[in-house]
Amino acid sequence: MDNKNQNMMLSPHFSLSEMTRSGTAEQLGIENIPNAEEVENLRLLCKYVLEPLRQRFGRIIITSGFRCEALNNRVRGVPTSQHLCGQAADIHISNREMGMRYFNFIKDNLVFDQLLFERRLKNGCLWLHVSYNASNNRRKIGILSMK
Repeated sequence: MDNKNQNMMLSPHFSLSEMTRSGTAEQLGIENIPNAEEVENLRLLCKYVLEPLRQRFGRIIITSGFRCEALNNRVRGVPTSQHLCGQAADIHISNREMGMRYFNFIKDNLVFDQLLFERRLKNGCLWLHVSYNASNNRRKIGILSMK
């Protein structure tokens, strides 16, 4: 895929560029470029999860979408991360209350594979990890704290 496709819209409010952007990749010179299948997975994630969430709550901030293997290794992602195949996104949460509103909306209204409310103990940073798998959505739910 060439750079001009980065402007491609995956849904009315989410671009391929937004779903592949990574400060770590830019800093380290890692080309974080998905293949056609990974782009399709991102499109489905946007269509069935992120777009409905945005329509309900307004603008949301994606902090991590697709990750190539080199990027996933650098950010210490797990080898089985759904970010690797374009099926997952991390959503910035400004406070616990807003996070729970997002979490409950997704849980109660949307089809998803995995929904995790995560918090980094070191700095208190909050985010939602959500994934969509076109062939098998398990509706796996969790609340996690990480170092």
